[in-house]
Amino acid sequence: QVQLVESGGGLVQAGGSLRLSCAASGRTFSDYAMGWFRQAPGKEREFVATINWNGERTYYADSVKGRFTISRDNAKSAVYLQMNSLKPEDTAVYYCAAPRDYCSGYGCPFPPRQVNYGHWGQGTQVTVTS
Repeated sequence: QVQLVESGGGLVQAGGSLRLSCAASGRTFSDYAMGWFRQAPGKEREFVATINWNGERTYYADSVKGRFTISRDNAKSAVYLQMNSLKPEDTAVYYCAAPRDYCSGYGCPFPPRQVNYGHWGQGTQVTVTS
């Protein structure tokens, strides 16, 4: 079924940059929006960014707006998160996420609601030091 494989996490100093990658398989990638979420220790999972099916629309959490950029390459079935000007509060496990099958076409609004996401990557740790 739908499979999401993440890479690119690691340890970086405050002010530095990382680029996360997510490779998708199992269904037609270009039919769906994609998203990134994160979860810090002891906290709820929170939305980070999303991108629509053709990459023409994006939406970001206020906490990362202007610092993070989401992009996608439908030919490679991949979505990316470029993270610049990283802060210690960005430290979290980052998850790639895909909407449920019913979100194909016009089945869901943009940006999707968290409840609309039904497929998740394994998570990749991002640690930002002071």
